[in-house]
Amino acid sequence: MAAAGALGAAAFASAAEASSTAPHGHRPPVPDPTAGVTRTLLQENPSPAKGWKTVQTLVEIPRRKESGRHSHPGVEVGYIVRGDVSMEFDDGTTRRLRTGDPFFIPSGTIHNARNIGTVTTMMLSTYVVDETKPLVTVHTR
Repeated sequence: MAAAGALGAAAFASAAEASSTAPHGHRPPVPDPTAGVTRTLLQENPSPAKGWKTVQTLVEIPRRKESGRHSHPGVEVGYIVRGDVSMEFDDGTTRRLRTGDPFFIPSGTIHNARNIGTVTTMMLSTYVVDETKPLVTVHTR
């Protein structure tokens, strides 16, 4: 088992930063809706299937913030530890999740978790992913 550590929102921040300022400073910066979102690595282990790994994280999304549109190279099985989330999918569906709700996101599905509650949302997410690919791929419009 890998030692616990922080997987900050760097993947999310890079996309948000790229869209927050225009070339040559013609527009004022746009506030980053993903600022403060964190992903703390709890454990990472080989999967029984060759070429795959299991990763477990604690995702925290502050009030009025969101994860940003992203996908994973495998399935995500999650549980809302605390808070209220609007889970928005690129196919147009939205699912409201509250404290105690489980969720499942298929491999490659583009989604965004938006905190719609009054506290920092905490989600326990376990992924079974292709070990050769990054855990998170950010998608911009």
